Amino acid sequence: MSNTDEHGHIAADTTEDDGDSALGPVRCCDERLFLREVVVGGRSEKTRSWELASALLCRNSAKHSQSLRESLTSLHSSILAFQEENGRTYHALSAGKNTTPPLRSVTEYILPNDDGENDRLDLQHHLDILVFEGRLALCPKAESGAKQVLDVGTGTGIWAIEFADLHPEANVIGVDLSPIQPDFIPPNCTFEIDDVEKEWTWSKPFDFVFARHMCASFQDYQGFVDKAFSALEPGGYLEMQDLDFPMRCDDDTMSKDSYIYKWTQGFVDAGENLGRPINSAPKYKRMLEKAGFVDVVEKQFKWPMNRWPREKKFKEIGQWAFANVDGGLEGLSLASFTRGLGWSKEETLAFCMNVRKDLKNVRIHGYWAVYVVYGKKPGDKGKGKEGE
Repeated sequence: MSNTDEHGHIAADTTEDDGDSALGPVRCCDERLFLREVVVGGRSEKTRSWELASALLCRNSAKHSQSLRESLTSLHSSILAFQEENGRTYHALSAGKNTTPPLRSVTEYILPNDDGENDRLDLQHHLDILVFEGRLALCPKAESGAKQVLDVGTGTGIWAIEFADLHPEANVIGVDLSPIQPDFIPPNCTFEIDDVEKEWTWSKPFDFVFARHMCASFQDYQGFVDKAFSALEPGGYLEMQDLDFPMRCDDDTMSKDSYIYKWTQGFVDAGENLGRPINSAPKYKRMLEKAGFVDVVEKQFKWPMNRWPREKKFKEIGQWAFANVDGGLEGLSLASFTRGLGWSKEETLAFCMNVRKDLKNVRIHGYWAVYVVYGKKPGDKGKGKEGE
């Protein structure tokens, strides 16, 4: 399955003008105990969740319980007290992990977690489904047989919720740094607030680990793949879906001096400076193989940056891709460019104005390369290699 023609190129359209909550595994003396809160029910349920956690921990001695309740209250406040930066809000959990120059002691994830960004994430989900022709994931395990599923970087939880609806036999866990998930979810779906760059503490193995749009999220991508391998049961699958940067073009209509190219290259430079690369997707296949996965498959797709393609299918993808970026341009850019490139907020916003002009220009035939890579952990529970 591909969204390009037989030559791998897209033809341009020359006619275009310009529920209940529960506490995760208990580990006293480990502050991450309190970060494994299952946030079923979204923001309105946070207080109840933390009250329940406190009640459970009160089974200890009165003195010890008081200390734990105080810790819960403190961590509860810190997680929900999102960091404000350049007029946007960002996650508070695990903020400031990087303190070595030139990195700043700030939140690590470069995208906001406010309502504007959350709306963009849901729009982007529709774009993904459009590109993949209605499929949430492409690996064999996604079609049938998954019982224990982990959605890494779940964001608004939309993928986890839809997968749980389609597969009521599966237990789906969405994990994220921010508690931004909705109030009403399927009974077989839960959300946890955790940092997957730290030790994974889930006791039950997964048979499907899914990670989408995690570029610029990790310092050590191989380390993430290795953790996923260890957390999977034999026959389980890891699937990663991601964009590559900078933007590409097949017909020389996008100059490296254009604002749109400079913008996407800016993310590459910022990621290098921050120690969180945004251009790792072409290496995912090799990473999975190194970790020990077998039957590793890589598939590539394209997101046109606007409606420039001639074919109706690609034009529609381009329209959604344009809406995805145009509506969130400033939010996508501010943290990367101010933290990673040392620009001011004003410089970044002025630059975005010129980027938006290029983004609308149908004479520039730019696109994002989309990589989908999946592989199977070897073992008796597997079903063999997928037929191509």
